[in-house]
Amino acid sequence: MKIGIVFGTRPEVIKIAPVYLKAKEKEINVVAIATAQHREMMDMMLKVFDMSPDYDMNIMTANQSLNSVAAKVLVKLEEIIKEEKLDWIFVQGDTTTAMAGALSGFHMGIKVGHIEAGLRSGNLRDPFPEEMNRRVIDQVSDLMFAPTKNAKKNLLKDGFSKDRILVTGNTVVDSLIYVQEKFDLDSIRKQYTSEDDYILVTLHRRENWGEKMKNILEGIKKFSIEYNLPIVFPVHLNPKVRKVVNEVLGEYDKAILLEPVDYISFLSLLKGARIVASDSGGIQEEAPSFGKFVVVCRNTTERPELIESGYGILAGTEKLSVFKALVKGFNVKVDKSRNPFGDGKASIRILEAVL
Repeated sequence: MKIGIVFGTRPEVIKIAPVYLKAKEKEINVVAIATAQHREMMDMMLKVFDMSPDYDMNIMTANQSLNSVAAKVLVKLEEIIKEEKLDWIFVQGDTTTAMAGALSGFHMGIKVGHIEAGLRSGNLRDPFPEEMNRRVIDQVSDLMFAPTKNAKKNLLKDGFSKDRILVTGNTVVDSLIYVQEKFDLDSIRKQYTSEDDYILVTLHRRENWGEKMKNILEGIKKFSIEYNLPIVFPVHLNPKVRKVVNEVLGEYDKAILLEPVDYISFLSLLKGARIVASDSGGIQEEAPSFGKFVVVCRNTTERPELIESGYGILAGTEKLSVFKALVKGFNVKVDKSRNPFGDGKASIRILEAVL
């Protein structure tokens, strides 16, 4: 049996790496296929896990459109599937790479496995285009690897047969265990900040670009001023994000604005933070492993487990709502032993399901 694992962004590498490495360990025939939808950030992540793609589509271009990404992946992956005679295509999450990868496999008549299946916000345009992508991927998947029981419920509610669904836990927990065993995160953090208490911020989502991001940042800044807590913010490379960040925080003396950091460095910053404010889906899953409370700067979340288990709060995107959420979460003590996202054995369960 031969498995092709398709990925193109930093978050995808984080979550497919433990599956790929476990497959190699078990001497399963696995092919790593990079689209490079996000070139630099994907490459940084591959180095962390000592991974080298067997194929690199190198599709990224300046100001690329979603249609352009999807079209290139569909065409190029068809060629690879034919050459490698793959039995399975694994995709992860909800990127355009993942959607096009799953659809290409489906068109070619090979089996599709969806890692992190069943996430739903309930709003087709929020997050955009991820909510649509994940629904399409699930439709064409032979096996859906749901990270939580809630995700499985979503899939059953959508009418999928329970025979196609397996609750595995989230592979991000597998990755975090790998990282903490391999790296000294406390020492790494000191390369970026000497602060021992700060708000860790990440913002990048397409639906938050512009006025919403400005409102979010003003709420975070207000909290930072009133609680005398510095902001540590690795700023996304997207110029639309950078423009707003510089407008609101560029002259603020308690804002430590960093270039994008590699995964290990980011986790070191996460470990040292007092509280987190983010619109990232991945951070909602990563923070519980470090006992950190997350203020989710979005109007919806497809990870309700975070909110339901008391690890975070849905803040919206208004200045005052973000500020109030930070105030509410500031003194919450999180028990990291009750991680709602898994036990670190998701990769094994995924591979056993297809063997």
